[in-house]
Amino acid sequence: MNAKSKSRSAARLAAVQALYQLDMENTPLARLLDEFHQHRLGREIEDAQYADAEVAFFDDLVKGVEARRDEIDGLVSDKLAEGWTLRRLDRTMIQILRCGAYELLARPDVPKAAAITEYVDVAHAFFEPREAKFVNGLLDAIAKDVRD
Repeated sequence: MNAKSKSRSAARLAAVQALYQLDMENTPLARLLDEFHQHRLGREIEDAQYADAEVAFFDDLVKGVEARRDEIDGLVSDKLAEGWTLRRLDRTMIQILRCGAYELLARPDVPKAAAITEYVDVAHAFFEPREAKFVNGLLDAIAKDVRD
């Protein structure tokens, strides 16, 4: 993995974490971004070294998901099994799906397969393989709607 893809992977993971924090604490967006810029991206926290993240990419993911949340939530909700709603999903899972859907929707510079694979990898950091497969299937279904 080259440095750019590593920094983008780190940005994706950080974006999921930032959006989770935004969802849980309702931190104002500008303050949240500043906190991640100053204290998280590329820093060591509790003996864990955070990889350098591509800051502009991180910012675009967080701001883009937040700006297009209703549209993204509609895309994700449309692909859930009957009887399932976003509210029934784990909050971390929701952020993974939102970020992945945003990237598929708004970042044509990122290949479809790369975006899906990256968020499956993020899901593996938090969940069992079954949930990672769920992310793969759902993002693949969204990609069929929003990409050629």
